[in-house]
Amino acid sequence: MTEKIFRNYLEIKSLEDFKEVKISSQNSSVELVNPKDFQLNKFFYKNIGKNCQWVDRLVWTDLNWIEYVSNENLYTYILKEKNEIAGYFELLFNESSKEAEIAYFGILDEYFGKKFGGYLLSEAIKKSFILGSKRVWVHTCSLDHENALKNYLARGMKIFKTETLIR
Repeated sequence: MTEKIFRNYLEIKSLEDFKEVKISSQNSSVELVNPKDFQLNKFFYKNIGKNCQWVDRLVWTDLNWIEYVSNENLYTYILKEKNEIAGYFELLFNESSKEAEIAYFGILDEYFGKKFGGYLLSEAIKKSFILGSKRVWVHTCSLDHENALKNYLARGMKIFKTETLIR
């Protein structure tokens, strides 16, 4: 049996196109992981990815994770709610092209439905522009959370490429 997967690539090139979502909770924050901690990236990849069929890195050793997280162009941010981790995103910033890829992004299951997705994506876009990005991009597919594409579009991102994969 074959399965069609629809992938969308989205971008935003200006804060003028950005539609920010703020959060009313005084208990929420988005913080840069510093010092870097591969265990956090690994934890989020496994726990958020289990629902989206993120499988490529499940075979990674701790050494693979350490090498990945040690990339000086990788920035990992975590969303905290009442000092509990609730979600994360990874930004890969390319200094020469002034582009940031939102490489991974997600909210833990227990925080679904609390409006954290729009807030966290808003923070990812803002932090990308603060790094000096002229373009922020991401890709999402039909295996991701059902609201993922809607969230990207609602924040002002535009689709620049689509593809259909068969597996």
